[in-house]
Amino acid sequence: MTDETPLRTAHAEQAAPALTTPSADFLHAPFPAAVTLTDLDITGPGRFFNRELSWLAFNWRVLEEAVNPRVPLLERVRFLSISAANLDEFYTVRVAGLRELARAGNTTQSDDGKTPAEQLVLIDEDARRLMDYQQQVWVGLRPLLAQEGIVILSRDDLTEADRAGLQNWFLDNVFPVLSPLAIDPAHPFPFIPNAGFSLALELEDTRGRQLDALVPIPSQIDRFVRIGTDPARFLPMEELILAQLDSLFPGYKLQGSCTFSLLRDSDLEVEEEAEDLVREFEVALKRRRRGEVVRLKLSQGAPDDLRDLVMGKLHVDRGEVVEISGIMGISTLKELILDERPDLLWPSFSPRVPERVQDHDGDMFAAIRQKDMLLHHPYETFDMVVRFLEQAARDPDVLAIRQTLYRTSRDSPIVAALCEAAESGKSVTALVELKARFDEAANIRQSRRLERAGAHVVYGFVNYKTHAKISTVVRREGDRLVTYTHWGTGNYHPITARIYTDLSLFTCDPSLGRDAARVFNYVSGYAEPAMLENLAISPLSLKPRLLEMIAAEAEAARAGRPAEIWAKMNSIIDADVIDALYAASQAGVKISLVVRGICGIRPGIAGLSENIRIKSVVGRFLEHSRIVCFGNGAGLPSGQARVFISSADWMGRNLVRRVETLIEILNPTVKAQIVDQIMAANLADEAQSWIIQPDGPALRCLPEADAQRRLFNCHRFFMENPSLSGRGSAGAQDVLELTHTDD
Repeated sequence: MTDETPLRTAHAEQAAPALTTPSADFLHAPFPAAVTLTDLDITGPGRFFNRELSWLAFNWRVLEEAVNPRVPLLERVRFLSISAANLDEFYTVRVAGLRELARAGNTTQSDDGKTPAEQLVLIDEDARRLMDYQQQVWVGLRPLLAQEGIVILSRDDLTEADRAGLQNWFLDNVFPVLSPLAIDPAHPFPFIPNAGFSLALELEDTRGRQLDALVPIPSQIDRFVRIGTDPARFLPMEELILAQLDSLFPGYKLQGSCTFSLLRDSDLEVEEEAEDLVREFEVALKRRRRGEVVRLKLSQGAPDDLRDLVMGKLHVDRGEVVEISGIMGISTLKELILDERPDLLWPSFSPRVPERVQDHDGDMFAAIRQKDMLLHHPYETFDMVVRFLEQAARDPDVLAIRQTLYRTSRDSPIVAALCEAAESGKSVTALVELKARFDEAANIRQSRRLERAGAHVVYGFVNYKTHAKISTVVRREGDRLVTYTHWGTGNYHPITARIYTDLSLFTCDPSLGRDAARVFNYVSGYAEPAMLENLAISPLSLKPRLLEMIAAEAEAARAGRPAEIWAKMNSIIDADVIDALYAASQAGVKISLVVRGICGIRPGIAGLSENIRIKSVVGRFLEHSRIVCFGNGAGLPSGQARVFISSADWMGRNLVRRVETLIEILNPTVKAQIVDQIMAANLADEAQSWIIQPDGPALRCLPEADAQRRLFNCHRFFMENPSLSGRGSAGAQDVLELTHTDD
């Protein structure tokens, strides 16, 4: 962390003109030599990486971006904040679940052969190291921020003028929302909600009487108070409260204090036989708020009596306590990311409107009628998805709209369009998934808004989540009905679509229109579709289709034909799919995977996975699209390849316990876009890539650049090159070839 590139220089490097052709070795170079791990039984559970440790390894990669000198300074602060928020959610869901199993004496082993109790020990060790490193990263970032005029103060740094100005500000803006609480038999220890942040105090009055007290800090107020603009000085809220303690406890002096925050079990349990699913979820959400504490963070150096008081009242033991020797609540550091300092942020970027849509004067239906169109978000604007539904709502020829909603924004323009369509008399069906974790309450609000507008709202299955991303519009054109469909790999969420990389397929292919109708009928009426023409869906046919295609590649390799698989997704953990990939590797199939997060596959092991290589891309945008390409007897890249996009990661929950989609891409231009552009650039990326090693760690892929060639960055490439299938009359070529400058 001491070898830092000046941040303004790093920012300038990001903004410089980019090469449009990758020159990385990953795409075409021979696979690395296989290694032999003598202590690994490749036929036993050791052939899998542990799911939870693999997730932690991903979060380590996120955190490493906070010390990457190529990343602008405030974006590094953002990565640090994200890593802390990620870890908090991991504890409230995954660790909470394992903890419950371990306490119940459950000894069921994970795929890698570990019991819940054994996993908890390993998680705790790694997570504590991660939290320690987060503090080290903050120690390194803080002076860099100060050099750029962003200063974080303590109350001891305040001048008299600061204190005078803050007193009135505190009384006007903070004092009215605080509830200082004495802790004694007449004032029991209050309930602290999940993610609650509080000050615990030891006080003494002028007569020498002792008082223990608590000041919960509401989440509705900012964590940092800004003082001045040049420099921008910030005071943490807990420091402000301690500086203004006389206003809360007049006549008392501070003897000792500590800050603490806690996380509670946030998993939901819903009765499968519930008569009213919405009401059941409302009750479950209230239970979640009061879930058991799974982790307590306490500031280091807390007085012993105060620490024991907090631990005792919250019913946690020492194994669930983490003492923090730095700043508490690292996830809140995102408040320091200032829009007024673009010099310390990623260069500005405006998503493109596809040329073909512009050629048709913004008419989405005309653009789709011309031929299938695949948009790559956020490089192509998600506004096109919104426009598709807004046009449908206002088009007198549109008769019906059907839409899945898993996650969306609070003031969703998509929900607004659906409401407008319903209010104008169109038939609107919205499939709202109540089980979208941490969005349950928001989805209940959206469903009621839709119902008030006259839409037909359904909630799907009780025991399956509907995670598929489908929108259908039925339009009268002459004497026939035409179904336009949108298939996505990501959520209908205009805000996250600015930073998540996802794919949107627009088509009026009749077979996909019929398949979409069958999926909606399946979820709303529970009747399994008798046939699907293009589509495979979970929990019925998606996993068998994947296993069948992997086996076909293995058969091609055994027959001496070219055999290759490229796949990209967030997570791969399903044991059956992994074993199928291992078998294909052993048959000679070359398998290249881009897996952002959890990955249970051990690549490059002799006799097991010598033909598998895996990378993780972590950079400016969050990789979220799910793609799989099969050589189909011709290798990759090839026009003969079979290419699919999906809403599903290769995890048991997606393949068995959710409604998901796998769509085969048949349009040649869209296929070329996915294989020759999207997948090729991801595989060729150098600047943001980590290579997964056979024994677990991931290593940065940073070949040395020279004056003629900078490291290839797939995100920069996509920002500068339009998607093939969205190109209109302005496009000079049909297929953009990715070549190597140093061949």
